[in-house]
Amino acid sequence: MIHDSLPELKGRVAVDCFTGLLVDYARRIGAGVLVRGLRAVSDFEYEFQMTMMNRHLCPEVETVFLMAGEQHFYTSSRLVKEVATFGGDVTSFVPPEVLARFRKRLKRPRRV
Repeated sequence: MIHDSLPELKGRVAVDCFTGLLVDYARRIGAGVLVRGLRAVSDFEYEFQMTMMNRHLCPEVETVFLMAGEQHFYTSSRLVKEVATFGGDVTSFVPPEVLARFRKRLKRPRRV
């Protein structure tokens, strides 16, 4: 779904999944930087704790934080799922390429 949502980046973005520690995965693929997104202040506290532990486990991997734009500052996947489940319109939060799959997963899809 990520590839479908970003066709202009085809060949320039790798999508992968892993189990275990993020820093172990970063070492395995040779990554030197982790990019993490922040929305509210509450995200920073959690992400800061994770960053300090990652730095302890793997000091050669740096973490960079990017702030969400104001249009997505208070948006979360949990909130989008809840709104969609109760028939709310989430088209501005879900890429068109993902929307059809998202609708199928909902038990009561209405105005998604």
